[in-house]
Amino acid sequence: MTAGLLALQEADLAMIRLESRRAVLESGEEVEALRSASEAAESRLGELQLERDSLAAESRRMESDIDMQGQRLAAEEKRLYDGSVTNMKELEAIQHEIASIKERRGRIEDDLLERMERLEELEASISEAEAATQAARTAAQQAEAGAEAELAQVLIDLERETALRATRASMVDPEVLELYEELRSHKKGIGAAALVDGVCQGCHETLSPMELDKLKHSEDIMRCEHCRRILVL
Repeated sequence: MTAGLLALQEADLAMIRLESRRAVLESGEEVEALRSASEAAESRLGELQLERDSLAAESRRMESDIDMQGQRLAAEEKRLYDGSVTNMKELEAIQHEIASIKERRGRIEDDLLERMERLEELEASISEAEAATQAARTAAQQAEAGAEAELAQVLIDLERETALRATRASMVDPEVLELYEELRSHKKGIGAAALVDGVCQGCHETLSPMELDKLKHSEDIMRCEHCRRILVL
């Protein structure tokens, strides 16, 4: 009575998968997601490059400032030791200025060192971001190129499965087919399942020994006691 039903169920499941894939392809969700990922990678790369350029500019200014402080220090030390200044108060003032210049230059050098370390980190991050950006861009381009071809193939496969489904449906007992269609509509597309070693392959529940014995001696359409799907031996 249920001959050919599992073959029909197989065709229906294939059509469900194809229709689902068709919906995804026609919506463009996958391509759009990859485009968004590519744009995000590009944005991240841009942010890192901007930070690097800003730090590099700051570092150059600091190097110039350090050089200028060095020149000032040399000039003050020359005044201190060349004998051109003999006034004690003025000499003390020069010594204070030398100490102040050294302190300022030391702070700038420490800040510059921190920026140079950060620049090294940024260069490594930029290299990684460039590779990630290229990979994301390639994935998006390939998806765009392949989506149209895949959709065309899905439509061909759907047409084939629709014809196959019609042929298989015509070979199923009308009474069984009517029940199958009804069950399929509210059982997530699965109206029939194989019974293997006492286990319904639709809900994966084990039938009781009493129920199995009842099914063996019944001429009615076999149904799972748990999910009520049609069972096929």
